[in-house]
Amino acid sequence: MVNRSFAQHRASSNSRFLLRKSSPFAFSLCLIFIFASSIFVFFFFCARNVLEDEQKPLFPEPEEFPSHSQAKSEQKSVNHLWDAPSSHGFHPCVKPTSRYGAAQTSDRYITVRSNGGLNQMRAGISDMVAVAHIMNGTLVIPQLDKRSFWHDTSTFSDIFDEHHFIKTLQSDIKIVKELPKELESIPHARKHFTSWAGFGYYEEMTRLWKDYQVIHVAKSDSRLANNDLPLDIQRLRCRAMYEALHFAPPIENFGKKLVERLRLRGGRYIALHLRYEKDMLSFTGCTYGLTHLEAEELEIMREKTPHWKIKNINSTQQRIEGLCPLTPKEVGIFLQALGYLPSTLIYIAAGEIYGGDTRLSELSSRFPNIVTKETLATEEELKPFINHASQSAALDYIISIESDVFVPTYSGNMARAVEGHRRYLGHRKTISPDRKGLVDIFDKLEKGQLREGSSLSDHVHRMHKNRQGGPRKRRGPQPGIKGRARFRTEESFFENPYECICKSKQQL
Repeated sequence: MVNRSFAQHRASSNSRFLLRKSSPFAFSLCLIFIFASSIFVFFFFCARNVLEDEQKPLFPEPEEFPSHSQAKSEQKSVNHLWDAPSSHGFHPCVKPTSRYGAAQTSDRYITVRSNGGLNQMRAGISDMVAVAHIMNGTLVIPQLDKRSFWHDTSTFSDIFDEHHFIKTLQSDIKIVKELPKELESIPHARKHFTSWAGFGYYEEMTRLWKDYQVIHVAKSDSRLANNDLPLDIQRLRCRAMYEALHFAPPIENFGKKLVERLRLRGGRYIALHLRYEKDMLSFTGCTYGLTHLEAEELEIMREKTPHWKIKNINSTQQRIEGLCPLTPKEVGIFLQALGYLPSTLIYIAAGEIYGGDTRLSELSSRFPNIVTKETLATEEELKPFINHASQSAALDYIISIESDVFVPTYSGNMARAVEGHRRYLGHRKTISPDRKGLVDIFDKLEKGQLREGSSLSDHVHRMHKNRQGGPRKRRGPQPGIKGRARFRTEESFFENPYECICKSKQQL
């Protein structure tokens, strides 16, 4: 009875509670509470978003600009593009062999008039050092070319460290600054030595000493063969070119200062020898991409330059055969196909680009981070180099030698000299564009038969796998060419001086 009475009382209590809970008043309170909570949450998040928006820039950067972490990731992915080819343990070796004959005192003198631009003269002077040794003559400091296209009035000591040149080669030949006064008025033998002459030719030329005490050499370029010379003669050429012919201290110091400024800008850089200058386009007869008026201007210039022997040139044929410098636009396509990022720092090692900024924009639209001497240095710093093309070219040479990657757009004297020097210093990376092969690619792109992308990139990489400055022997003459003309088609000694690069015995 007691339990039943308790159960009835509990049921009655629960019934009253349920009735109170579900009363209209309680229900209204619930609705008001939920509504108030919703308003509070809404205002809280709105206020938070407003605060966050106030901290954001008014014009956020576009999504195509990668974040710092993305940029680092991209940079890491292209690191291999900056790696030098394996040198396989090769290193410079220019010391004479045990068979080498030291310099002897001689009262016979060789005077030289160097011809051409800076690097043509450097190669010629180095060859004349070897010729003076073969003929046992005293070399008088050469006179530099003042009549070439650039009309540079610089003397030897303006461009080169004269004292260092004489001292470095004192064990090889005797060098004097001037011809002795008493010999200036006596008859001289004036000689145009044969191009690409061998050791035997200069041994035979020693017969001139029987009748003359002074031999004047009217031209210095290409007077010595590229191949088939004694090892000691080849190494002497290297000692002259790379160890003795240092630039004058003002040029050397300023060149290194410009390299430091480049390093501060981007760390790594490409030195691009963009040989798209008026004289080169006129000389080669390359007018692709130019206006009719520009092509006519170049033709007139070629006609008026007496020492340019070939006047009528088929521009289309020149380009098809790979004998034209790459255009700024073609260089941009080429570097992008290799995988270099748009942010890559590129130094233009060249004179004034034909067509100016308008034509250069065809490259800078892809690679905006382009610098020149004029953007690296002040007008005051460059003032001593005005009207001294050879001194200005020396700055480009220093910057090119020290670059992480060197890319020549034409195989001229500077391109060959820089490539050879970089090989000598440890096979630093030099990418030599296959101009003949690239013409076909550029034409297909122009006609819409090919698109830029991974397929093009793979093809360009395959073409240039073995064109990056790695160790190899010099290329011989082109097949089918006979007589002395074959020497012209050989690879230059100073483009690949492999006789001056050795492998240690341990690595052998």
